[in-house]
Amino acid sequence: MRAAIFDAPLSIRMAEAPKPEPRMGEVLVRVKAAGLCAGDLYIYTGKNPYVTYPRIGCHEIAGVVEAYGAGTTGPAIGTRVVVDPFIGCGHCYPCRIGKRNCCANLTIVGVHREGGFADFVTAPAQNLNLVPETLTDFEAAFAEPVAIGVQGCRRGMVTAEDNLLVLGAGPIGLAIVEVARAAGAKVYATDLSAERLSTAADLGAIPVAGGAGLLERVHEITNGEGMPVVMEATGAAPAMEQTIDLVAAGGRIVILGLVKKGQGITFPGLDFTRKEVTILGSRASVDCFPEALALLASGKIHYPKIASSFALGEAPDVFQKLAENPMALHKAVFIPED
Repeated sequence: MRAAIFDAPLSIRMAEAPKPEPRMGEVLVRVKAAGLCAGDLYIYTGKNPYVTYPRIGCHEIAGVVEAYGAGTTGPAIGTRVVVDPFIGCGHCYPCRIGKRNCCANLTIVGVHREGGFADFVTAPAQNLNLVPETLTDFEAAFAEPVAIGVQGCRRGMVTAEDNLLVLGAGPIGLAIVEVARAAGAKVYATDLSAERLSTAADLGAIPVAGGAGLLERVHEITNGEGMPVVMEATGAAPAMEQTIDLVAAGGRIVILGLVKKGQGITFPGLDFTRKEVTILGSRASVDCFPEALALLASGKIHYPKIASSFALGEAPDVFQKLAENPMALHKAVFIPED
């Protein structure tokens, strides 16, 4: 099969790779659409702390069921599906309490095992989710990033009563904007990029200019109280540290951004008690795909409309372009050639 293979940081090539064989409990999926995530870009730039090389990346996968491993059953051959890429061991403490996304022995499709930048990919059959008939394969590939937005909003207990500030209007920040708005929240977004901020505004967020003076602007909006919910999606340490200043007393902070392994984050110790703030991490998603797919099918998520489609063979050029300018594209989705 054809595949885009990361050999090392800043090295990706198109090559022939062995077609994977599904083992017992697994399914073989013919890939129809494969989304490029910030995590994939981090694999390319060498900033992903979890990946091993060489690796076929991609964990945002839509396709059709091609075959099953021995003794394995599931949706009929030819059924359109998306793959939940997080595979828990089922035995560790996080798995026992329903948090397999934080599994102590976690395996991620496209990070620890071969992913969807290829004609075919294997995954546990239990990780399949059916695609609503109204969605195209291209749209279905957005289920995974939208699910991250669903998870973040669940962690932050976002409701229609909340005012919410999203730090970062990249792919994940935009997913949070749309999921939170679908829940009825009033959503503000900030970013250093005027172009990204404009995109967030197009999706319904109230733009707030980032950079110097952000805290003063937030206090002006909130009459000095701060935001009830602050969701960080930049992956930048200074932004993470600023969340404690931006959040209202009694409010919630949700950190979704990924920093390099060993990177420290500092919060003023007194503010933990002075503000009695709740600080939450949010990693990927767990049991959020059904809601994500339902939101996409409902028409409440407009994110796919601002994305760009490329042939899989263009992957090396697209990754080089994004490494040079991460804001060159809002979102890229690769389509394997038939």
